[in-house]
Amino acid sequence: MKNNPISIYIIIAAALGALLLFGQSAWAKDIREVRIEARKIEESMKQKAAAELSAAQKAARESRQQILADRSRLDRAIADLKQRIVVVDVELKALKSENQSLSTQDSQLAAKLDKAQGTVQELSGVIRMNAKDIRSLMDDSFLTGVYHPDTQFLSPITDNSIIPGMDRIKAMSNLLFDQIDQGGSVCLETGTIVNREGKAQESRILIIGAFTAAYRLAGETGFLNYAHGEKKLYALSKLPPTAMQGKLTRYMDGKSDAVPMDISRGGALNQLIHELSLMEQIPKGGTIVWPILAILGLGTLISLERIFFLLRRKIKLETVCSRIETQAEARNWDACAETCDQYSKNPVIRVIRSGVDNRDLPREDLENAVQEAILKEIPPMERFLSTMGMLAAIAPLLGLLGTVTGMIDTFHVITMHGTGDPRMMSGGISEALVTTMLGLSVAIPIMLSHTLLSRAVENCVGMMEEKAMALINIVQKFKVA
Repeated sequence: MKNNPISIYIIIAAALGALLLFGQSAWAKDIREVRIEARKIEESMKQKAAAELSAAQKAARESRQQILADRSRLDRAIADLKQRIVVVDVELKALKSENQSLSTQDSQLAAKLDKAQGTVQELSGVIRMNAKDIRSLMDDSFLTGVYHPDTQFLSPITDNSIIPGMDRIKAMSNLLFDQIDQGGSVCLETGTIVNREGKAQESRILIIGAFTAAYRLAGETGFLNYAHGEKKLYALSKLPPTAMQGKLTRYMDGKSDAVPMDISRGGALNQLIHELSLMEQIPKGGTIVWPILAILGLGTLISLERIFFLLRRKIKLETVCSRIETQAEARNWDACAETCDQYSKNPVIRVIRSGVDNRDLPREDLENAVQEAILKEIPPMERFLSTMGMLAAIAPLLGLLGTVTGMIDTFHVITMHGTGDPRMMSGGISEALVTTMLGLSVAIPIMLSHTLLSRAVENCVGMMEEKAMALINIVQKFKVA
């Protein structure tokens, strides 16, 4: 085996070190001693280097043997790992295939779950919507104030706090069908209502389907309305007309098959409550309504006076005139005058009398005399007719004036307070509308009366001219003969 270079370097280093250490003393000793000493040191160093070399060689052999053993084990381990890798690859392929299959199943199940969740959510939404509709129906129906059904179980459903089960769905169905059955029946029940004085009182209640409820107490019969918040039936503050009360009473007693009902579920009844009579509306028109009412009174008096004037002078004119014509043809003028005096209250007869009195005059003069008599009769018949026409024209103008003043008040309120509260503007609007309504209501009958009376006067004047001309023709016929 070759010498170890490391040991040689160590020996050289030791020699050099010894030379350096003993350099100074070496000169004083004998060169032989130095050589002897150097040999001893060299021998000692060789022995030490040999020992170290032997130990190093032994360690190298052991290390090599260990390395070979480890390499063998590593080869076996690598072989095992390769076999395991093959097995793992097979298992991995199987797991990948299984994973792919499971992924496919997961996707299918996720799709089915999404579809099922969508169906459940849609069904829950439909149920909640129906629950809200049922609760709204129950809250708005006056039947709740009579039968008081339990609707508390609907609150968790409508509030989306629970998913409704079949028991709640069945309860909803039963509640709805009960409402339908009750809404399709007409019956008399005994229950508690709030009377017109605001006090609870037992009463007989007539239930007409889901539309109308009526009550009957001692001395009064009326309709009921429903308070949503309190779920109570209360009597309307205003009783229906007497005829309607009679129909309700007869129907409750079983004496009639007809009964008034409100198919609008309270709309018509509320209109009945707030409906104002003419006397209640008049004060809302302000000061302008009083001149309009004065015009109505004056127009009424004139119409009555004119009607009385015409009726008091009404006779069977055709019969009387026929008699006078017969007497004139017989030239019995005394009988004609007597007949005319008998019916002298009629203006046509008075005109005929003037023709009889002036029968001896020439035709032209006779016609002038008769025409003068006709002109004399016209003013009493047309008296106050022009006044009626003037009143008919003034009434709507006063109504328009009230409308203008009411709108001025309304705009003044808007200027001062804005449009936040419509009730503050209601006064001016009421005045504007009421005066217009009242002005037209007064003007229309006055104008109608004026037209009818004017037509009656025109007919009477036409009749005077016709009968007078007939008399003149009879007189002139005998003169010619």
